Amino acid sequence: MKLTLKIWRQAGPQAEGGIRTYDVDEISEDMSFLEMLDVLNEQLINDDEEPIVFDHDCREGICGSCDLMINGEAHGPEVTTTCQLHMRSFHDGETITVEPWRAEAFPIIKDLMVDRSAFDRIISSGGFVSVNTGAAPDAHATPVPKANADRAFDVATCIGCGACVAACPNGSASLFLGAKITHLGELPQGQAERDTRVASMVAQHDHEGFGGCTNIGECASACPKGIPLDVISQLNKDLRTAIRHGH
Repeated sequence: MKLTLKIWRQAGPQAEGGIRTYDVDEISEDMSFLEMLDVLNEQLINDDEEPIVFDHDCREGICGSCDLMINGEAHGPEVTTTCQLHMRSFHDGETITVEPWRAEAFPIIKDLMVDRSAFDRIISSGGFVSVNTGAAPDAHATPVPKANADRAFDVATCIGCGACVAACPNGSASLFLGAKITHLGELPQGQAERDTRVASMVAQHDHEGFGGCTNIGECASACPKGIPLDVISQLNKDLRTAIRHGH
C-alpha cells in the first residue's frame, strides 16, 4: 500500500507543534501500525531527518503504552491497542492522521509521546492494599464468591493506556478510576481501606486536572480491554458511602 500520513510533530513540552505530511509506500497489510511507523522512521533517518517519537513497549497489547489518536479515534478504527492494529484496517492511497492523546492531564513530551504519570500518582494515592495477604497458597484460605472473583478479574484487565481519557470530551479518567476501585472493592482484602481508597483516589484524579464524567460513554467504546461503563456507577456509589462515613 501507499499511504499519506499527517503526523503531529512537537519538539518538546513547551514547543509549538503542528501537523507534517509524509508519504510511505511498500506497506504490507500484515504490518502492525507501529511497524508501519518504524518503516517511516527508517525512511526519515535515511533522509537525515529526525525520526518521529512515539511510545511503545511490549507490542503485545498488554502494557498499554502505545497511545495514539488515529483519524480522531483512540487506538484507531478497531477496538484494540495501537500495537495490535494492522494495516489491513486501512486502504491503499488512504490519508491517515496520527496525533497524541489530547488531555490536560497528559502533557506532550515530544511528537506523539505523552506523559501519563498522572495515572501512576492516582494508583499511588490508594490503588493498593496494605494488609498482609500472605503467600500465594494462602489465597485459598479466604473464600471469594465466584461472581465477585469474576467481576474483579474482568475489571482488573484495565491496562491504564488512557484511551478512555483521550476519547472523553471532558478528559475524564473515571473509567480507569472506576476499574481500579471496583477491582479491589470486590475482594475481601480490599475492604479495610475501601472508604479511604476511593476518597484519596478521586481527590488525586481531580488534582491532576482530569475532567468530570457526564455519562457520554465514549470511554467504554474506546477501551481496548472492554471495561464496562458500570464501573463508574460503582465508583460513585463507593464515593457516596465514603462521604457518609466522614471521608
